[in-house]
Amino acid sequence: MNPEYASYCTVDRLFYDAPHRSSGSSGERGELYGPAREPAPEGWERSRRGDWFSLTPLGVRVPSQGWKIHVSSALDNAPSVLDRVAAYCVSRRLPFKFVPASGLLHLRNAKYADRAGSGKFITVYPRSDAEFPLVCGDLMRLLEGEHGPGILSDLRCGGGPVHVRYGAFAPRFCATPDGRLVPAVADPQGTLVPDPRGPSFTVPSWVETPPFLLPHLAARAAVSLDGLPYQVERALHFSNGGGVYLGRDTRDGARVVLKEARPHAGLAADGADAPARLERERAALEQLAGLDCVPSVRDVLDIGEHRFLVLEHIPGDTLNTVFARRFPLTVQDPSPADLAAHAAWADRIHGLVERAVRDVHGRGLVISDLHMSNVIVSEDGARVVLLDFEAASPTHRRERQIVANPAFVAPPDRRGTDIDGYALACLRLALFLPLTTLFGIDRGKAAPLAARAERVFGLAPGALDAAVEEIERRPDGDTAAVRPSGPAAHGSGGTGTGGGRALPAAADWPLSRDAMARAIAASCTPEREDRCFPGDIAQFASPAGGQSFAHGAAGVLYALSETGAASCPQALDWLERRSADPAPGTPAGFYDGLAGIAWTLGRLGRAEHAGRLGRLLARQPFEGLPAGLHSGQAGIALALDDLARTACPDDAAALSRAADRCAALAVRTLTENRPLAGTGLLHGATGIALLLIRRYEATGDPGLLDLAATALRRDLARCRPGADDALVVVEGKRTMPYLGAGSAGLATVLDDFLAHRPDEELATARHALLRACGSAFYIQPGLFRGVGGLVLHLARTPGDAGARQRVIRRHAGLLDLHAVPYGGGLAFPGEQLLRLSMDLATGTAGCLLALGSAFAGHPVALPFLPPARLPEPRTAAHSPVPSGAVNK
Repeated sequence: MNPEYASYCTVDRLFYDAPHRSSGSSGERGELYGPAREPAPEGWERSRRGDWFSLTPLGVRVPSQGWKIHVSSALDNAPSVLDRVAAYCVSRRLPFKFVPASGLLHLRNAKYADRAGSGKFITVYPRSDAEFPLVCGDLMRLLEGEHGPGILSDLRCGGGPVHVRYGAFAPRFCATPDGRLVPAVADPQGTLVPDPRGPSFTVPSWVETPPFLLPHLAARAAVSLDGLPYQVERALHFSNGGGVYLGRDTRDGARVVLKEARPHAGLAADGADAPARLERERAALEQLAGLDCVPSVRDVLDIGEHRFLVLEHIPGDTLNTVFARRFPLTVQDPSPADLAAHAAWADRIHGLVERAVRDVHGRGLVISDLHMSNVIVSEDGARVVLLDFEAASPTHRRERQIVANPAFVAPPDRRGTDIDGYALACLRLALFLPLTTLFGIDRGKAAPLAARAERVFGLAPGALDAAVEEIERRPDGDTAAVRPSGPAAHGSGGTGTGGGRALPAAADWPLSRDAMARAIAASCTPEREDRCFPGDIAQFASPAGGQSFAHGAAGVLYALSETGAASCPQALDWLERRSADPAPGTPAGFYDGLAGIAWTLGRLGRAEHAGRLGRLLARQPFEGLPAGLHSGQAGIALALDDLARTACPDDAAALSRAADRCAALAVRTLTENRPLAGTGLLHGATGIALLLIRRYEATGDPGLLDLAATALRRDLARCRPGADDALVVVEGKRTMPYLGAGSAGLATVLDDFLAHRPDEELATARHALLRACGSAFYIQPGLFRGVGGLVLHLARTPGDAGARQRVIRRHAGLLDLHAVPYGGGLAFPGEQLLRLSMDLATGTAGCLLALGSAFAGHPVALPFLPPARLPEPRTAAHSPVPSGAVNK
């Protein structure tokens, strides 16, 4: 689970949105601090960007980089700290910015907030290196005795809330060796280099640390575990509240776990910081001492300002790890014996966890944060141990939940032991189909999930009814209000509206197309400036995020048009209007920026505006961009080639020259074996291969196919065999079968290559890649990181048509499990499953495009990826999926 998404769930119950927005009348999260409510002082200007509110004196210039000062605070002293710092800065005409509201400050310091940015409440910009020590000293004296969280990316000055780091003042960006765009500073030669903003303090090699900071550096270095009877071996986990470490007690050699707590950081919903939660855990574990289902407390100690709880180490793996290792639906056609064995294991494990929870309740405590990563399963599978009692509370208080895993978070009406009862019900379903995160959007999904699990795993009818009833239970005990009507209630995979007409199944085209189009239209917000359709949190990462092809209006409009769905003219007008004058910092790429917006507008009949954007795009410097399809040179070159074909002669020549320049840069990355941002279609060498194949088709130059083969082999070298002997892309510790950065994307471009040049080695790899696209279960529905992209690939790839259709329909059935009614239509959750998304990359528009490719009856495809032309084989000997695959 990506913790960054949590803060984007605080504004709207159904959609991701920027944390600084609110549905309240004030338009703000929490109480606004004074300087954000008051008019700007005379001679100053106010501005707002995301979570930050800036005050800048007119006529004052600051350097583009240097030593800047960050001030932290806790929630209780924030108004006082801000008032004093603001008064100081105004009196000295120092530019500064601050987090303007208490709710936003709470999010910034929450348990799963970004560790590098946590604690940053106020930023002060000295006007010169000479002024920096004076301002820092003044603020240290002004705020002496105040408290606030430590800022991990900075050096704390003294014992108060003042911190410093060297970095950029103005937003500037550069590309890393693998092509990612990151914040930048200039080195002494004026070259932009990355400005690291991780959870550790670093200074560029050419920058001399001011002498007055040396004592503070020494104080920082003096804090260590030296002299303590514990040796840390490795980190197990990090959150904003601190780390969890595996170690040994040097006195007896016993394995231990050390849990770290940073003061004023890692806030829970009730405002409790990490040390307060650690104290709750210590007290809870001491109250539970003697139970076989909890670890024992060995020690409590302080190191610097951080507190550590030392616990007995429990051998085994988390339930989440054990489940992932043995889950039978990761293969294409699990045997009845494997399914029955898993069902027996799931029943036994749930019984062990249920008994452990009952023992904890018997000691008078509620766990309140029960989930699969907080349960350790012994190596023999006979014992479970519950972890993480930071949110524990006495049963008689019936307190609300303050920390929770999104797949097990209880409804707001649950209190006390009912919180754990809800988590146990979620666990009962998650051990068969781990999609309980969907309940945060629609608890009505419990019944179809249970019905599908009973059918797939051969459970007795009604075996999961008790769990469904607990999940759906309302405060008055009524469950009917959340049970879906129509086919979903009977496990057919359809999605109901909770009392209205049943919505169509995903494979029921064109009814499903029209239902998705209704949901997309209902979500349209042309009155907003930042986005027209709700989508992934990436919408808020750049000025063009809400317009872009991957996450914005361009991709949604393309999917509607490509599938023949009802158009959305107000959104097309919005896209043309918002892109007329691209904001500074607008990316140039196809999926994230200007190239994709121009290409889409041209495709949808706004040729004049597309031409203007194309001319602007052609003048951009492409040298610092990544080489790939998503945001780099390959995607831009493809878009410019297309725009040139429909432009007037003068414009066509300029666009073609720019496309040639962009393509040459992408090829240079390939031939010089430079790092790429990733592997696969969007960010890897496969995207470059796609560019080369399309250019070969236009020119007939066989050297382009030679280069394409080199690119494809480069990404194939990053693959390894997985389940069913499938070939899967390796991404860190994970293997990826998906379209965007996995097997399906690589196989898609291999199809296009093999249509022009036979290659036995690549053909063999293609068949192995295809096997990764037919597993019986995938977590997410999206186009680039979910089952939607697999449907699109299987619909366009050659092979045994009957076998492919069976798997496509099984995948469409998985999409039914994800589908949620919205606006009288059918919508899909986005990345992480926490909220609905309408965008192409992660949400409803991508599922619309994928299902259209399979069921529309006319060609439906991603840009630059028309249906493959490789001939269908005469036999099923090399089918991408086994001929016996069934639609479970």
